[in-house]
Amino acid sequence: MLTDVSMSIETGAITAVIGSNGAGKTTLLRSLSGLLKPRQGSIRIGDAELAGAKPLDFVNAGIAHVPEGRRLFAGMTVEDNLLMGAFARAAARTDLQRDLDRVYAAFPKLAERRRQDAVSMSGGEQQMCAIGRGLMSRPRVMMIDELSLGLAPVAVDFLVEALKTISADGVGIAVVEQDVAVALDLAKHVVVMDRGRVSKAGSSQEISQDHAIRAAYLGAD
Repeated sequence: MLTDVSMSIETGAITAVIGSNGAGKTTLLRSLSGLLKPRQGSIRIGDAELAGAKPLDFVNAGIAHVPEGRRLFAGMTVEDNLLMGAFARAAARTDLQRDLDRVYAAFPKLAERRRQDAVSMSGGEQQMCAIGRGLMSRPRVMMIDELSLGLAPVAVDFLVEALKTISADGVGIAVVEQDVAVALDLAKHVVVMDRGRVSKAGSSQEISQDHAIRAAYLGAD
């Protein structure tokens, strides 16, 4: 359960959400994408109030949610999985192809495997596909739950650089990340959650220099 949580996701910047298991990180993202309805409070993107709205309303407002575990559609190709990200858009085929080309430019491995069953790829490639599917909705804000979970370091490094490029193009990104070192490298802002509340928030530099955070999450004195 979340209590008195207040945070913002800046356009063109990356915000990391960190905290121990059960701190409320996934619940936060599910609330911010309409999968869970808050009992009270406000969720806004621009001038649109979304608290209590349906998940499709969140998508149409410009919020994309990349869930933990990727949740790709088995038995469907990489390209068909990507196109599912644009299901809510009444887009012409030329516009869809332009967006696919952008995703393939960001993730060249997906272009190589576009006709392959998406769930037969490696974990890193599946995460690329899940992020690409989110991008196909043309989001203003994209939220990613457990970016690096179960992935090889080389895949994580590639995804970190890809997300930095995506955010530089104007997309606000929120990442739930269990590897705090990755989170601090990736993000401009960091939100620390504890038992459903925001216990600390600040720049990645401020959070990285906090002795309590370093002791709890980085094993430092």
